[in-house]
Amino acid sequence: MTDSPENNAALTYTSYLALDEVLNAQRTRSEEHDELLFIVIHQVYELWFKQILHELAELQRRLEAGATAHAVRSLRRVLTIFKVIVAQIDVLETMTPSQFTGFRERLDASSGFQSAQFRELESVLGRRDGRVVRHHPPSEARDRVTDAMTRPSVFDSFVTYLAECGYDVPTGRDVSQPLEPSEDLQEVLLKVYQDDGGPSTIAEHLVDLDEGVQEWRYRHVKMVERTIGDKTGTGGSSGAHYLRKTLFQPMFPDLWAVRSRL
Repeated sequence: MTDSPENNAALTYTSYLALDEVLNAQRTRSEEHDELLFIVIHQVYELWFKQILHELAELQRRLEAGATAHAVRSLRRVLTIFKVIVAQIDVLETMTPSQFTGFRERLDASSGFQSAQFRELESVLGRRDGRVVRHHPPSEARDRVTDAMTRPSVFDSFVTYLAECGYDVPTGRDVSQPLEPSEDLQEVLLKVYQDDGGPSTIAEHLVDLDEGVQEWRYRHVKMVERTIGDKTGTGGSSGAHYLRKTLFQPMFPDLWAVRSRL
């Protein structure tokens, strides 16, 4: 079979990065200057969410294999990405409420609540709430969210890692259920911190990750508040009211509960 001219063409920067597709994916629905910024920021978020999911899958594989150094590197990369996506809010906040209002009605029913990747990310980190898929029609993306809620979370993989490292961790948790604080596991974590080795480094990076997600949530809700106040969000969501309810809810409760005993 003869290679097509396309296959014979030399690879270029543009073709490798599929820039023709990427740079033509910003389709504004108004003549408002700031709509392009809104689209670019949210598309970049989705790309970062894709990368974070990619890194967390690798993190779980490394943890379950007991590979401390590799797990640390994966966590550091995820933490750095979270710093970037939090900083991107600074760019979005250069848009005033009136500038957003200029094209907001053109968004119709679209809403950040419909980000399947962020819902999948929450599920990978341990959220177990079947209601989160109600904004998503049947699709491969919805199936990924549902699947993520039925397999071990990042913290479950961390517990497996502790077992690989020789710690006597509790077993038998139903991974489809939300994480609940466990006094037995907290006793193990006390020993982990007393040993002050690789597992304690992983634990501290997981605390950093939890804090990073909470920082993202806080900055997000403040951005929404300064842009639309307490108006109903796009797509009929409750906007800032809903987002405020997500604040200060740790993903890894045992890692926070044990701190008063260290």
